[in-house]
Amino acid sequence: MNDSSWGTPQTGYWGPSDQGPGRGAVPAGPAYDAHQAQQTRPMPIVPDVPEHGGDQDADRGAARLSGPLFRDEPTRARPLPGEVPQNPEPMPHAPQPAPAPQKKSAGRDLGAAIGVGVGLGAVIVASLFFVKAVFVGVIAVAVVVGLWELTTRLDERKGIKAPLVPLALGGAAMVVAGYARGAEGAWVAMALTALAVLVWRMTAPPEGYLKDVTAGVFAVFYVPFLATFVAMLLKAEDGPWRVLTFLVLTVVSDTGAYAVGWRFGKHKLAPRISPGKTREGLLGAVGFSMAAGALCMQFLIDDGQWWQGLLLGLAVAASATLGDLGESMIKRDLGIKDMGTLLPGHGGIMDRLDSLLPTAPVVWLLLAVFVGSG
Repeated sequence: MNDSSWGTPQTGYWGPSDQGPGRGAVPAGPAYDAHQAQQTRPMPIVPDVPEHGGDQDADRGAARLSGPLFRDEPTRARPLPGEVPQNPEPMPHAPQPAPAPQKKSAGRDLGAAIGVGVGLGAVIVASLFFVKAVFVGVIAVAVVVGLWELTTRLDERKGIKAPLVPLALGGAAMVVAGYARGAEGAWVAMALTALAVLVWRMTAPPEGYLKDVTAGVFAVFYVPFLATFVAMLLKAEDGPWRVLTFLVLTVVSDTGAYAVGWRFGKHKLAPRISPGKTREGLLGAVGFSMAAGALCMQFLIDDGQWWQGLLLGLAVAASATLGDLGESMIKRDLGIKDMGTLLPGHGGIMDRLDSLLPTAPVVWLLLAVFVGSG
């Protein structure tokens, strides 16, 4: 044991004798001071420690002198060369096997999503190219179901009771009016539907009237009015091909964003609104949509040019992304993941209309500018 742990001794002082009177003498000299002798602690008696094989075991012997190790333990012999040790001590920090890498999940039932998507696509294409009136009916049904989902979630999560009856009747009438009378008919039908919402809500108690009619007017604009532009696309002479271009570009934009974002996405686009969307996914949406737009404008639209399709695809990618973010903002405010459960693998009707609704007026306007309203 090092003596320094007990303080540095004074020069010429060897400590008081432990042997009693007459068995040890205190050396005389100027270095000795009686007062210092009283204030200095004597060195403790260190017991003899059996050696354990030389300097290499010095640490082991020193460790046995302190703390709870002062107990009778048999000295563990070192194994001879080639001998298997008895009861080997485990490693204090044995390395743990690395966890197996997990495969990246797509986050939804792709089988169900693809099956439902193909089924809906078949119904839409069949009604679109055979009887236009049937396709108008498909739009009206989608609008009514979407309004039902939206008003139901508003009531469940926020206690907002937007009147569904005038919304559903007026929404279906708006789609028909847009197909029959164009933009003028759509505006008139929208105004009448908003007025019907105000009057219908008057039959209930006045508490919550303002928030209910505000939500109702918002629903009128958000679902049936924007959907009316799809019917207006159909009204043109090459209407089925315009509607098909609109559907193809929107679906390709969503697919490109989903595929590229899932595979390469690292930088969040709007984490507070939709944490799953990435900037890489947005670039995928733009690239896929522009390529599809060039092909559609060149081969599907009368008098269309490929460069017009590039601009159209860019605009569709932007509007579809904004529509998706807008729907995500609504669902985040309501505290829900999907607007409904009607479509397996997709959610509800509104979860599929989120990017289609704001894209419809963009495609209608650009096609009217490029090749006319037809």
